[in-house]
Amino acid sequence: MFHFRGKASKASASVFVVLFVLGLLVGCLGTYYLNTRQISNLDKQVTDLQNQVATLSGNSDQIITINQNGTSSVEIYANVSDSVVLIQGNTTTGDVQASGFVYNYTGTMVILTNYHVVRYTTSLSVTFSNGNGYAATVLGTDPYADLAVLSVEAPTEELKPLRIVSSSNLKVGQEVIAIGNPYGLVGSLTTGVISALGRSEQAYFTSNFSLANMIQTSTPINPGNSGGPLLNAAGDVIGITNSAVSNSQGVCFAVPSNTILREISALVTEGTYNGHSYMGIHVLDMNYERAQEQNLNVTYGVWIPSEPEQDLIEPNGPSNGKLQEGDVIIALNSTRIRNNDDLASYLEEKTLPNDLLVVTVVRSNSTVDTEVTLGTRPTPNM
Repeated sequence: MFHFRGKASKASASVFVVLFVLGLLVGCLGTYYLNTRQISNLDKQVTDLQNQVATLSGNSDQIITINQNGTSSVEIYANVSDSVVLIQGNTTTGDVQASGFVYNYTGTMVILTNYHVVRYTTSLSVTFSNGNGYAATVLGTDPYADLAVLSVEAPTEELKPLRIVSSSNLKVGQEVIAIGNPYGLVGSLTTGVISALGRSEQAYFTSNFSLANMIQTSTPINPGNSGGPLLNAAGDVIGITNSAVSNSQGVCFAVPSNTILREISALVTEGTYNGHSYMGIHVLDMNYERAQEQNLNVTYGVWIPSEPEQDLIEPNGPSNGKLQEGDVIIALNSTRIRNNDDLASYLEEKTLPNDLLVVTVVRSNSTVDTEVTLGTRPTPNM
């Protein structure tokens, strides 16, 4: 009995091994079959996509424009164009034609545009996209920011305000849209990108001061665009277009929305803005060549040169007795200052008159901190 049972046990074990091996083979074959089908399906999907792309590529009339939030330029224009207006005026030397847009300041509907648009005007009118025109008057101006606020005698249904959002998070390369009236071509849309931030722009109406912390954009800006909105991909205002560099290829500028939001209350209620701080110095950008010429160990910052016949530190200005000719300013309140753009942008965005500013300078190749109490910019020669 014992011998017979041993044979049966061995036979059972053999059968189990055979079944186990067969199971493995079936499993492998099944897995191979499923994987093969999946690969085949993927190949088919790739082929279908390639055919679709080829079809789209071959259709030159089909244009797909998708902005950051999925809103197309077509939709943005449809939503915004009725808020953009044509501004016309008269001066002693001729006529003015530019752009503006409607904004709701705490329940008061106003028109925003550039200061240089309304400068010296004796009469103003605002015309909406439907052709209806109304008389307008200036509520407030700030030449140092190239901003103006108008009131308009228009019925409520004409006034469709745009939303202004912060410009703090703008990025170079971000797509933007401008809508305005270049050369009298009412309601024209142009597109581009933000080319740079924190630029300084020289203006003929601000004496020796520059427009600070400006947006540089490749969006075409032409005569008549001035005062129109610069929009992000959601159709919100991030700036006001104001100028282009003459004979340039897409070097244009806009006032950032943070400047508008900071000043709008004073412009509407007081008619002016006096929050531009002032150091009372005249500077040049430091660079490698100047550092070598002056035997300095720093190649960035802004330099107060020594000019025997000029006061590059205003005698009665905030920096008199605090800074010296030959100083290179490399930081303000521990923020690195690379050039005059950085200096002007920091003062415009981060400070107010009477603020105490810690100025870090390189003086005789030693780093020194000094404190300057900021003043207020003098009234420009308008």
